[in-house]
Amino acid sequence: MLLPHDELEPFFKLHRALLFFVNQRLSVIPDTLASPEDFAALPPGVRLKVRDALTANLDLIESFVGENPAHLSDDELDTVRSWRHLVHGKFYVFRELKKYTVFLSTDKQPVAYGVLALSQPFEELIGPHLPVLTQTVLLPFKGRIVYDGLMNSYNVSFGPGIRRNLDEDFKTAKGRHGIVTSLPLTATTTPAKEPKAKPAPKPVSKEEKDESLAVIVGLIDQFCREHLNEEYAGLCRKLAEKLARKRPSPLLSGKPQTWACGIVRTIGWVNYLDDKSQTPHLKLTVIDKAFGVGESTGQGKSMLIRKTLKIRPMDPEWSLRSRIDQNPMAWMIQVNGFLVDARFLKREIQEEALRKGLIPYIPERPQPLQESDEE
Repeated sequence: MLLPHDELEPFFKLHRALLFFVNQRLSVIPDTLASPEDFAALPPGVRLKVRDALTANLDLIESFVGENPAHLSDDELDTVRSWRHLVHGKFYVFRELKKYTVFLSTDKQPVAYGVLALSQPFEELIGPHLPVLTQTVLLPFKGRIVYDGLMNSYNVSFGPGIRRNLDEDFKTAKGRHGIVTSLPLTATTTPAKEPKAKPAPKPVSKEEKDESLAVIVGLIDQFCREHLNEEYAGLCRKLAEKLARKRPSPLLSGKPQTWACGIVRTIGWVNYLDDKSQTPHLKLTVIDKAFGVGESTGQGKSMLIRKTLKIRPMDPEWSLRSRIDQNPMAWMIQVNGFLVDARFLKREIQEEALRKGLIPYIPERPQPLQESDEE
């Protein structure tokens, strides 16, 4: 979940103004910077040093508010003042939920924070495979918790034992405070109450499902005729139909334009549609605009689809047929415990792999010589 688009620039404005002030006071960066905008243009690693200096000198927040060098309004100053309650340290990016991403602190008594990403989803920043150990700063902002845009992730993989321990820590944290979605965390924080059981929804008729699918497919077909081709349209229709078959079908909630956008975005993402070397080629943001959908909404819907159906980059099931022979993921199979490219195996092994649905077809490639041929 992303911070609403109209709140991004206000956040960045305040954050860069504060860090610019901190650098002026502490001279962390020796270079002369003329404005907060100059500071924001520095590489992340350089800005990170100033951010760390702030966490070690939180009294500078009151100095900034008192002097108000950026001529901020009273509301903006109140926001900056609330950053005295920031939380910094190492966190496990633990789980993606609908409203936020769960950050689990590494404290002896862990706390689970519900955190919003900024302009990019966390999946694009740290990858889709959670948990990930990271170091960052969490800030209160307009009743929510965001991270400050500066993050160090550790390339560490976790075995089943550690994952079980993290699951237990998460349960303990939820039992103590619930998932914390605002700062500061106080001793009186209580876990969120369990939601009351809702009555079972009225079953949706087949006619309603078919009508919803037809509207979405119509939007997809029109877009593909104008911007892509029939091959893309066929894959998008296939994806829409698979979503429609789920029980309950997610297509029945939300706007058809949003689902159509998310579906086309997903197929484009799998096939690297935004790569200029591809034909057709299209930026994914063009898809959002064509369907009248916000960029963050289009990204979010595509992420939801990919997570629901476990779709990965170059996924053979969702790759264009015309490029399948160039997709190594479509041909990698296990033989005797080893991962091998089926395109270069003997014909009988390829036929068995095809029978089991492991490869899309028998490739027309020269086969390796057998011993009898060499003789």
